[in-house]
Amino acid sequence: MEITDLLTPGSVIAALKSQGKKQLLQELAARAAPLTGLPERRIFETLSERERLGTTGVGQGIAIPHGRLNGLTKITGLFARLETPIDYDAVDNQPVDLVFLLLAPEQAGADHLKALARVSRLLRNQAICEKLRAASKPEALYAILTEPTAGPNTQAA
Repeated sequence: MEITDLLTPGSVIAALKSQGKKQLLQELAARAAPLTGLPERRIFETLSERERLGTTGVGQGIAIPHGRLNGLTKITGLFARLETPIDYDAVDNQPVDLVFLLLAPEQAGADHLKALARVSRLLRNQAICEKLRAASKPEALYAILTEPTAGPNTQAA
């Protein structure tokens, strides 16, 4: 699974404003609704439910909010670089500024996990995160997120 399977150039936000975690999830749901054709409220509730199970703030300024939704036909991603880092209750208690939202169909068990692993692997790469933090245009962010990694022999999760 490649990042291009999850993201389109139109689903990358270069400078999202948010004051906190709840507002961020609402904003992401609002941006994801037109991409998925699903109601904003349902997306927000799914993301909030997932956060109650445990934070999706994975550390080093990164969050990967995600959820599965009935009625979704394919795994959909949305990437946002926040204008200002926010408190996200991340595992390392560091503020978050890079967010990759993943929404999957209700029945997409293994594929959902593969997508999460792929995004996680990408965002664990410190060089990529530095480039993402330095970029200011959505086109540049999309190019960084989708550039081929170290060739076809990269390890699978």
